[in-house]
Amino acid sequence: MSERRVRQPLIAVLGHVDHGKTSLLDAIRGTRVASREAGAITQHVGASEIPVDAIKKICGRLLERFKIELILPGLLFIDTPGHEAFTNLRRRGGSLADLAALVVDINEGFMPQTLESLTILKTYKTPFMVVANKIDLIPGWKSSPGACFLESFARQRPEVQRALDDRVYELVGKFHELGFESERFDRVSDFRRQVSIVPASAKTGEGISEVLAILAGLAQRYLEKELTVEVTGPARGTVLEVKEEVGLGKTIDVIIYDGVLAKGDLFAVGGLDKVIVSKVRSLLQPKPLDEIRDPEDKFNQVERVYAAAGVKIAAPNLEGVVAGAPFLVIKDITAAEKLWQEIQQELERVRISSDVNGVVLKADALGSLEALEGQLQAKGIPIRRADIGDVSRRDVVEASSVGKSDQLLAVVLAFNVKVLPDAQAEAEREGVEIIKDDVIYRLLEQYENWVKKKREEVRANRLQGFIRPGKIVIKPGYVFRRSDPAIVGIDVLGGVIRTRMPLMNKEGKPVGVIRELQKDKKSVPEAKLGDELAVSIDGPMVGRHIQEGDVLYTDVPRDHVLALKRDLRDLLSGDELSVLDEIIAIKQKTDPTYGVM
Repeated sequence: MSERRVRQPLIAVLGHVDHGKTSLLDAIRGTRVASREAGAITQHVGASEIPVDAIKKICGRLLERFKIELILPGLLFIDTPGHEAFTNLRRRGGSLADLAALVVDINEGFMPQTLESLTILKTYKTPFMVVANKIDLIPGWKSSPGACFLESFARQRPEVQRALDDRVYELVGKFHELGFESERFDRVSDFRRQVSIVPASAKTGEGISEVLAILAGLAQRYLEKELTVEVTGPARGTVLEVKEEVGLGKTIDVIIYDGVLAKGDLFAVGGLDKVIVSKVRSLLQPKPLDEIRDPEDKFNQVERVYAAAGVKIAAPNLEGVVAGAPFLVIKDITAAEKLWQEIQQELERVRISSDVNGVVLKADALGSLEALEGQLQAKGIPIRRADIGDVSRRDVVEASSVGKSDQLLAVVLAFNVKVLPDAQAEAEREGVEIIKDDVIYRLLEQYENWVKKKREEVRANRLQGFIRPGKIVIKPGYVFRRSDPAIVGIDVLGGVIRTRMPLMNKEGKPVGVIRELQKDKKSVPEAKLGDELAVSIDGPMVGRHIQEGDVLYTDVPRDHVLALKRDLRDLLSGDELSVLDEIIAIKQKTDPTYGVM
């Protein structure tokens, strides 16, 4: 006869970057993972188990107040990253989650990633509550570390209470605009219809007991059917992370959301090129209130785990397992084939290999690869190749071939992976940029800054061979030499002038060629609008061919003017375009077809 039991609900923690998701879990766990995260922002999905005894201890009288009699074995938190770049990774969190805690900074309110998190929750129809974090930063708030919110709130001055309620009702108004009814948790009349808002401080611990009580109550009241599972069946789960552990070798961290997993079980798990079949050598769980990604104490060895659970698995032949892949206990090797079909569909959806001109993308896991793809596509940045693993010479060769037709895409973006030595050497030889980071938003910022800088370089290089529109005036009283060459003081009235550029007068008649430009007695390669400097001109004599006060223009050849108008117009400044129009008007007096495409 099959055994059924109520499992822990899986709870996703979502929200905007820096609004305090990991800090909230810290407050619950009493650990300090947040301070050690890369960039202080969670980068990988993690899991934290809060046993029922801990919930009873933390929540105390609140459970009685809300008439909650706990039958759950505990709560299992999936710590899901909050930056918008993690949309797809968060979707995985959302799809696994029974419930969600949406963390919002009560002082900042809704931010882009808050709205994005709500879209995900709506998509997956995941029930959620709101943690209005950082109440300790409300002006005048007197903190009572570890206290219940209601007790702490009662101790505040009336104007501070009003300030908190104003902020809560700003959130209520915003939720209403988005189609959700919400209310402060102690004023909720229907928990099924209204979203509970719990004011809290992850820093001081105030309100944490209410957060746990509301989550446990919601799970128990509305999800009992979903949480009652058959726990004697084969385990199914998702790989969160692949890690090298001292004394254990390669291990995988897995969330088991269905069935039972025992020591000695045969299992299949997704790799990049095949399904990996292995046998559980040992099952390790962090001690309660510790964190599976970042344990501060030794693991406990266990014989079996029941859904839902976060577990570390030590087993042979785990090379090639990828984070985000499905995990399944199997009876024999033939069952692995079905899983491989499932994995291939997932990999084909995420990996990109195309002939388009685009960037090359490498990441450490399916989730982060998918997230980066979504972010780049949202910005209209094409992708030529996207895959999991270290940056190889082949990746650089791909980027180099793209660079031949578009230099702004000759780049490899590497998230949380190594660059192999032959790839580095090839990049240096071919002039391919490799941008590395282990925080997604920083990686994208670096890429955008590189594009900006590269665009300026490309702009300068493309215009280098062209005679550009320029306009100068010879300053009266500033004739230093009359001829061979003529040396005069000038003001640049618009556009750009450079050495070796031909000049013409207002009638379109050639008057000479610029030999040298000097500013503050130093030679300069070019001058722009507003510059005052001395110029030496081969050809004319002052007083015969040119006069003090004359306005002169660069003499732009016919093929140059057509290229500047047709292909390079967006690279010219506003004053250059104005001067170009003047030059065309002058030239057309004697040649009506000049500048006509």
